[in-house]
Amino acid sequence: MSATVEHVLEQMAGFGAVTTRKMFGAVALYHVGLIFGMVDDDVLYLKGDDVLKPEFEKENLGQFTYESKSGGRTAMSYWRAPERCLDDESEMKLWCHKAYEAALRTQKPTRNKKV
Repeated sequence: MSATVEHVLEQMAGFGAVTTRKMFGAVALYHVGLIFGMVDDDVLYLKGDDVLKPEFEKENLGQFTYESKSGGRTAMSYWRAPERCLDDESEMKLWCHKAYEAALRTQKPTRNKKV
């Protein structure tokens, strides 16, 4: 685990239990089994949705993008976390709650598999 991921997890301690899993070269962050953030190239990104997007935009926080197979850029619903979260546990807790709530709002319902 990178030093950045370890630091992020320490800052998130006040938010509650967070688990990690590697995901396409990044590290996904889960709370109660739901992904709400990720760390990629030592940058923390948090889940956003239509409700939270204006807050990210107001702070000029960029959206996570990656290069697609066709060579273009594809945007995901994750946004750079405010830098102050890395130094202020109360800010981290606040933004983690916002991101987790966005993850809950955008969660796809699970379908029962037929046996």
